[in-house]
Amino acid sequence: MSTSIDLSVYGLHVSKFRRNAPPALLYEDAIRAGANITDSGALSIRSGVKTGRSPKDKRIVEESNTKNDIWWGDINIPFSDDSFLRNRLRAVDYLNTRERLYVQDGFAGWDPQHRVKVRVICESAYHALFMHNMLIRPTDDELADFGEPDYVIYNAGTFPAASMVSGVSSATSVSLSFARREFVILGTGYAGEMKKGVFTIMNYLMPKKDVLSMHCSANEGAGGDVSLFFGLSGTGKTTLSADPERCLIGDDEHCWTDDGVFNIEGGCYAKAINLSAEREPQIYGAIRFGTVLENVIFDPDTRKVNYGDDSITENTRAAYPIEYIDNAKIPCVGGHPRNIILLTCDAFGVLPPVSKLDPAQAMYHFISGYTAKVAGTEMGVTEPTATFSACFGAAFLVWHPTKYAELLAEKIRRHGSQTWLINTGWTGGGYGVGKRMSLPHTRAIIDAIHDGSLIKAKTVADPIFNLQIPTECPGVPAKILTPKSCWQDSDAYETAANKLAELFERNFVKFADQASDEIKSAGPHVAVKHSH
Repeated sequence: MSTSIDLSVYGLHVSKFRRNAPPALLYEDAIRAGANITDSGALSIRSGVKTGRSPKDKRIVEESNTKNDIWWGDINIPFSDDSFLRNRLRAVDYLNTRERLYVQDGFAGWDPQHRVKVRVICESAYHALFMHNMLIRPTDDELADFGEPDYVIYNAGTFPAASMVSGVSSATSVSLSFARREFVILGTGYAGEMKKGVFTIMNYLMPKKDVLSMHCSANEGAGGDVSLFFGLSGTGKTTLSADPERCLIGDDEHCWTDDGVFNIEGGCYAKAINLSAEREPQIYGAIRFGTVLENVIFDPDTRKVNYGDDSITENTRAAYPIEYIDNAKIPCVGGHPRNIILLTCDAFGVLPPVSKLDPAQAMYHFISGYTAKVAGTEMGVTEPTATFSACFGAAFLVWHPTKYAELLAEKIRRHGSQTWLINTGWTGGGYGVGKRMSLPHTRAIIDAIHDGSLIKAKTVADPIFNLQIPTECPGVPAKILTPKSCWQDSDAYETAANKLAELFERNFVKFADQASDEIKSAGPHVAVKHSH
């Protein structure tokens, strides 16, 4: 545990600090601070008042060198350098009052050619262990030669931000300066802010090098064929990429270079709500000594976790090193993707279970990033709501979405990857009428993509969504493949399909000025305009 670094260069004068401490030592310190050990050996911790990210409190410093690169708006809210320095000073002043600090040095990116050196400075053993798991852990030699980091994260999360600082809108402030290569956290103990802060940094740096950064999972078959899985929360990205027949490259964040794909992270951050050994054996088995469990409830006598208990939050999480997954591929790199799978949970019940996309359609659906959430059932509200998140990860994009989409299209064309749109949502009717797509059917579709049988299947065109639908797939009844044939009322299908097509069109308006005619024409065609 090398401590041969000088923290005074950051204005920090705390003499006691642990640098890249082993998990056992971090456990001891975390337990003194109120953490507990569960029956599986995992460390259980509360993140405090915030149990999820605070996207409205995220700021990026507006400065001359990067100003024209950034997609400014609700996601990337501009912040002055003066305000950033005030936040940084506040964080450093607070960290200087601590008896001991933690320094975690690690890498973002498994490809040595593109990896970024990250240094985390924090007051909490929990945050140090979390980033030990989520960053790529340096070897002893790499740590000895680590040198100066590329980016520094100052995590003073238990100390609130100051409302008098211009641009700070609450007691929480998460701010990033690309010019200073620093990231400051105030007023939130939620560890995921650090993970997604690193992802935001990579989402800026990589496209500058013509490397595509992606919010997706990735796995590899026995023959070396790589698949990418894009999808928003609840679409099956983690579940479907965890395949015992294939090696896991990573569950959440990747980059695609001229050599292939690499995982950005050294670990996984899995949802733990309703986790069971039967449903997700790989994730369940990864929860052991060294794993951080956030905001779960456990029995005070047996220390057994009740994964169904959401009384603190539904966003319970487990953070563990990727090697805790039995069939993880270490190092986490692979070749060029043969298949790209865009997952959507369509609660309107009108999208086919699988469609084959050409490169223009791949760009259209990638930029759209569609899924549907089911509304709460109070007062009889059962209407699904469409959610569009550009590139299936708008919250972490830095450049305009078309920058990522163009990189994707160029790589698809160069390497001949096939893109598929898979609906894991409803069939035979929308939410409340139809039923959820069967997981065995979805798995059979993915197996048919991987064994090459689906690419050979005949297809039929969907007139509204402009998609090519395979007419047969092993293990899936042919009727299910065309949504309209599953609906009892074909007029109701047409109405629902046109409604969703119109929502796609309306959402795409904000990208139209930067999208080519080819991409614009790759979207749905609304047959009947509805009056509002």
